[in-house]
Amino acid sequence: MLFNFASLKIIAVICAVCSVALCAALLKIFGKFLPKDHGREFAVNGALSAGKIRGAGLIFVSSFIVSCLLFVPVSLEYIFYYILLFAGMLSGYLDDRSDKPWNEYKKGAIDLGIAALTSLVFVYYNKNMLSLGFFGRELVLPPWLFFIIALAVVWLLINAVNITDGIDGFCTVLTSIPLVTAAFIIMKSGTDKKAVAIVAVMIFTLLPYLWFNCEPSSMLMGDAGSRALGLLLSIAVFKTGNVLLLFPMCAVTLVDGLISVVKVSLIRFLHVNPLKNIRTPLHDHSRKNKGRSNTQVIFRYSIIQLAGCLITLAVLFL
Repeated sequence: MLFNFASLKIIAVICAVCSVALCAALLKIFGKFLPKDHGREFAVNGALSAGKIRGAGLIFVSSFIVSCLLFVPVSLEYIFYYILLFAGMLSGYLDDRSDKPWNEYKKGAIDLGIAALTSLVFVYYNKNMLSLGFFGRELVLPPWLFFIIALAVVWLLINAVNITDGIDGFCTVLTSIPLVTAAFIIMKSGTDKKAVAIVAVMIFTLLPYLWFNCEPSSMLMGDAGSRALGLLLSIAVFKTGNVLLLFPMCAVTLVDGLISVVKVSLIRFLHVNPLKNIRTPLHDHSRKNKGRSNTQVIFRYSIIQLAGCLITLAVLFL
């Protein structure tokens, strides 16, 4: 064997240290060249973001991809994923840099294209994982049907994670919990060790960013980061072998983010507003309507997300 178990552990430690160091260095060197946030007009405390560095996702996603190429075994499937993650990040970054934010239809169409390509890559390279599991039963789906379901999941998660990016540190923590949970499930099931590795690289890469993003933040990930995180989360969920685990593991992300999509869609297309007493996203409702602090929202929502993930692990492995 070229590497024994001890050497693999050493490589893992080197990977972790290098991932953290690379992202920290790039944020420090290139962060000053990123655009500044103009403040979000309709978000609670959105004006407080004005002047902060925005679009840090450009740096930590690029750092993540470089670290993966250096330390994770290369395969064509994952090369496609890295390209799609970069494309999702780049579309978000260009929106972050734009003087006039892109309209929702343009961003939605780009997300849909990236979601379709991601689903196509997964279906092509994972023909033995095109199934849904529930209550100990497994339903194998034809590739075309799984593709449609996967496309919807990717599109929804990209947008849900993007919408949760409204409080310092919130999106990062809320997304990291199901990412780590998915990695643990993949590791236990042995479906794809590379997926475990790339999740680990992303978690380590996010640490330097979180250092600057904790309240009061000096740096924001912007759409460049949140869209890539949503895409990576969807890939990790697929790699667990059961896409239905999305619901317990990402419950808070889905509810907090997608209720905004539901509300806007009802108003725009059906001209009704049954959610008029609920401010969206829900983390803004908690802060503005319920008077809860940012710390309370982050901890309480994260506790609920963690509880869903722990219940998922208990059901699967106990």
